[in-house]
Amino acid sequence: MAKKKHIGKLPPRYSFMLNPYLDQRLSKCPKCKKLTFLRKFALFIHLNDWGPVALGKTCRWCNRCELIMVHQDELDAELANTLSRLAPERIGGSYLVLGTIDQRAWKQGLTGQGLPLGNALEHVADFKTTYDLIVEPGGWRPAKE
Repeated sequence: MAKKKHIGKLPPRYSFMLNPYLDQRLSKCPKCKKLTFLRKFALFIHLNDWGPVALGKTCRWCNRCELIMVHQDELDAELANTLSRLAPERIGGSYLVLGTIDQRAWKQGLTGQGLPLGNALEHVADFKTTYDLIVEPGGWRPAKE
């Protein structure tokens, strides 16, 4: 069996779920049904045709499942705000959330003493598992469906 390749040098940590639905908010964990809490994470994001970005984002968090839940519309707005200063032509482009970056390394980058990409990857932890959120609308449907 082939070994899974990791981008970050830290061991995989946390699970991740991106919520693409505008009308669904994750106040309860989809896995264990317990209440979620707000927690700030430094997400390591790859922007297609541009490169990596470390973005501090307050996300929904399930402590029991170690699951980070991000609402896509909020993440898009934060990325657009960040890219308006860095690369306005990349706003609205596709991206992939790859993992989390160590808080100390992320804060060091905020002070302008950021690390080169090779050194930054030493502080990145990939996600253990990535989940897709699937919502089935309630209500009555014909028996054939």
